[in-house]
Amino acid sequence: MDTDRKIIFLVDDDMTNLTVGRNTLDQYYDVLTINSGARLLKILEKNIPDLILLDVEMPEMNGYEAIKLLKDKKETADIPVIFLTAKSDHKSELDGLSLGAIDYITKPFSPPLLLKRIEVHLLVESQKHELMDFNNNLLDMVEAKTKTVVELQNALLKTMAELVEYRDDVTGGHIERTQRYLNVLVNALQNERVYEKEVSSWNLELLLQSAQLHDVGKIVIKDDILLKAGKLSDEEFEQIKVHATFGEKVIEKIIQNTGEQDFLEYAKILTASHHEKWDGSGYPYGLKGETIPLLGRLMAIADVYDALVSERPYKKAFSHEEAVNIILEGKGIHFDPLLVDSFLSVADQFEEISKKI
Repeated sequence: MDTDRKIIFLVDDDMTNLTVGRNTLDQYYDVLTINSGARLLKILEKNIPDLILLDVEMPEMNGYEAIKLLKDKKETADIPVIFLTAKSDHKSELDGLSLGAIDYITKPFSPPLLLKRIEVHLLVESQKHELMDFNNNLLDMVEAKTKTVVELQNALLKTMAELVEYRDDVTGGHIERTQRYLNVLVNALQNERVYEKEVSSWNLELLLQSAQLHDVGKIVIKDDILLKAGKLSDEEFEQIKVHATFGEKVIEKIIQNTGEQDFLEYAKILTASHHEKWDGSGYPYGLKGETIPLLGRLMAIADVYDALVSERPYKKAFSHEEAVNIILEGKGIHFDPLLVDSFLSVADQFEEISKKI
């Protein structure tokens, strides 16, 4: 058979009809004549045509029974079927179309008309497959583009976070550790169903990526304050506080310039609110209780724990047990009481992270 030509199965129990049909079609198509519905189904196990011309009135298995079996199998369900029949009543035609046939041609048929209708239906099928291929390719293109955008977003977050760590080198590893602490805390909230409605609405992957930027505002703090080997004065501490609002403004500016609201919204919240305290004594806005965004309340615990167990120029590292006790003492003062309870349930995981990184 010519591989460039369409393949048509002609199914009829009448030898004369098969001969006439073949003579009509074989100039344009590769035609296989089949004398029963049962034989058609057997051949279809190994060969799939482009179109089937199926007689309705056949012994043992009629065309209606055959098409039902065709449509029930995934491998043959999409093969276009045209019924050939001597019946010309509307009910028979409607029955055939209802079973999945694409056309209904009465016998004896006009060869030119049969050829034209086959041509039209094969063209429609070809265009349908082209459209499906286009849609599949378009989907692949969209997925590839989406992956590229996500990779660029993650690269931007990582690069900005690294800029902070390069300046504030005494806190090396702080960003990665706080990311992991935050992940542990969010998992605890999910397991315990604490603040369930809000937590379930978060995109955890994007949230954890955004957590890298919680200290991005430190890029505006002078080196002699940021890297001071000793306790900060009150005036210097006021300068440190600026990093929360400056970081928020930096992220707002990126949002305005890129239109990527969803991408950076988590980062904006984390940056601006992780130094707020439950009793309202935190900064930069003095928010109190649940007016502090939940993300900020979570990051406060992760951030403080890491600061406590890490050595700094102005202090030695606290032990894990000491850090846990300090956070427990801050329950309802510095920290959300519910979140402290969740922290205590996973504190051992915090210790593992602090030792590994």
